[in-house]
Amino acid sequence: MKGKIFLYLFLFMALIALYLFMSNGKMIAAKDAQLEKLDAKIDNLQDSVQQTQLKVLDMQYFSLENNDDALVYYDHLQLEDPSRYIADKLLETNEQKGDNPLIPYEGMESDFKINKIKILNHKWIISDFSDGKYWGELLIKYELNDNLGVDFTLVDHLLYTRSQ
Repeated sequence: MKGKIFLYLFLFMALIALYLFMSNGKMIAAKDAQLEKLDAKIDNLQDSVQQTQLKVLDMQYFSLENNDDALVYYDHLQLEDPSRYIADKLLETNEQKGDNPLIPYEGMESDFKINKIKILNHKWIISDFSDGKYWGELLIKYELNDNLGVDFTLVDHLLYTRSQ
């Protein structure tokens, strides 16, 4: 009788061991598949980050901050951030009552004011203007003088028309 109990106990333990072995194999396979999916996702995200960084670098190509040749023109002025200084001077033209004097249009809803500014190099700026409903863009030539005054000259402009 003791022999049969040990035999049944041995068979029961063998079945448990077999079950644990099979379930561990399936669990390892499931975890491996999950890791492969996560690795593929990481690779995809790294590619996206790299593409985004390349786009940012491409967009910064025409920028005074990244143009050492253009920045050399302002070395003698010892400005900490020439781009910020020039942008601030351009935004000061918005402080006048009425439309901005650089914008050759009269505001239809309110006064036209400059909103966004992109300083391309040591001579040109592209900017966006709006009156709240209508908008356009300006190409501005500027000159930063030794006395830190900035002279702005409108080169070209456009006003977007609403198509309804």
